[in-house]
Amino acid sequence: MRVAWFHCFNGVAGDMTLGALLDAGADLEAVRASIGELGLSGWSLQMQRTSRNGIGGCRALVETDDHSHHRAFAEIRSLLGSSAPHQRALAVFTELAEVEGTIHATPPDEVEFHEVGSLDAIVDIVGVCAALESLGIDEVHCSPIAVGCGTFRAAHGVLPNPGPAVVGLLTRRGAPAVGVDVDLELTTPTGAALMTVLSRRFGPMPAMRLERVGYGAGTKELPSRPNLVQVVVGEVAPSASVASPGQPVQLLEVNVDDATGEVLAHTVAALLAEGAYDAWITPIVMKKGRPAHTVHALCDPARSASIGAVLVHETGSMGIRGTVLDRWPLARHETTIELDGQPVRVKVGEHRVKVEFDDAAQAAVALGRPVRDVLRRAEAVALGDADEPGGDGG
Repeated sequence: MRVAWFHCFNGVAGDMTLGALLDAGADLEAVRASIGELGLSGWSLQMQRTSRNGIGGCRALVETDDHSHHRAFAEIRSLLGSSAPHQRALAVFTELAEVEGTIHATPPDEVEFHEVGSLDAIVDIVGVCAALESLGIDEVHCSPIAVGCGTFRAAHGVLPNPGPAVVGLLTRRGAPAVGVDVDLELTTPTGAALMTVLSRRFGPMPAMRLERVGYGAGTKELPSRPNLVQVVVGEVAPSASVASPGQPVQLLEVNVDDATGEVLAHTVAALLAEGAYDAWITPIVMKKGRPAHTVHALCDPARSASIGAVLVHETGSMGIRGTVLDRWPLARHETTIELDGQPVRVKVGEHRVKVEFDDAAQAAVALGRPVRDVLRRAEAVALGDADEPGGDGG
């Protein structure tokens, strides 16, 4: 599988994303041809070699004679064809329209794009999608996205940084972001839409055989950090033991050295009740040789805020950390069997049967039998072999 992983360590914008892909070897003529299928005139696209803070990269220079900065989503949608790049671009514009519609309390079809509706932004979005096609990219992955601070000026006046559209796009997809102390709009709505819509997963660079790297340069030169987006292109070999791709999940953790066993047990129960996929506790040794525990919670990235709130609320921790992981849950179904009139729930998968221990323990008390016997019999019944040798046939 061919993957493009974007490292948005200094934010992301449409022209920077396109520049990175062109720098990584995307065919400029193929990109121009795909944009040309829109039937729009008055634009040109060039590559310009440049550098930022000593790192060489590429600027995607889009020049237009279009002075209309307002286009409705319906108008843009009518321009796009059925090719793969155009359909990818349509998904990006659709997401933008839905987010902008939510912000302005307007139906998506009636959304009037401002900066995103201008011709250069359309060229950026369609160009990025065409560049991905040119490079034969099967999946896009992305790092956490850097955003600036303070305020910036846009069509609607002075806005908080990151802007409402950027925050809406990141929130909608549960994308990880990191704030940096730079008073500039590091991530634009176009850049955020491209990353959140096209990316299959977020996190560190996956294990892959590296083939190409590209750097897309932004307009401004920053004194303290390179104004670049990095893209790494390579082949990801699927594991022989697991399917690919996996399901992205968020791992949240806190270290605590002042919580009792009762509090920790209650915290695990509260995390599961809040919707965590799993929660557990690991004993550790902290500074000064103090015995302590790490409380872990695995959850859907979209639920990380609520799960994290439970972790902090129940443990009293002064901080929390998180990692984005993959998981490969195997197909299973749950059924209920009866042992001498006692209901016992059982999970049945392709390779094994798992008896619900609480049900087995309750049945063991009711039947006056050892719980190990109930577990064995419940498993045998679920496998359709209740009369196995050594069983009591009950």
